[in-house]
Amino acid sequence: MIARLAALAALLALPATAQVQLDTGTAGTAARTSQGSGAVLRTLDKVSGEVVDVEMAVGQTMAYGALQVTLHECRYPSNNREGDAFGLIQVVDARAVEELFAGWMVASSPALNALEHRRYDVWVLSCLTS
Repeated sequence: MIARLAALAALLALPATAQVQLDTGTAGTAARTSQGSGAVLRTLDKVSGEVVDVEMAVGQTMAYGALQVTLHECRYPSNNREGDAFGLIQVVDARAVEELFAGWMVASSPALNALEHRRYDVWVLSCLTS
């Protein structure tokens, strides 16, 4: 009975040991990012099919139909300016005075954290660096 409990305790401890080894093995390899001065956003009106690319500065708010889109921050990998962009975006429905989206959008995976709206789509394409 004691041998079984000791074996069970040893098995339960294994995932924690593996986790510690994994954490220490990857701690020094985290990607460094730089902050862009703005971003290029793509907008889609699902009713008309109109697609428009818009350049926005950090802190700027633009009206798009009934939406107010604000860019709070844009980041990209420091060693690759053309690399993946991460935009901190807020989208508000001006008519209903309701926040529809607030968070990070990833250029390479727009569906990962997307705006859910029946008529409009907005997503980040890239960061502006100057």
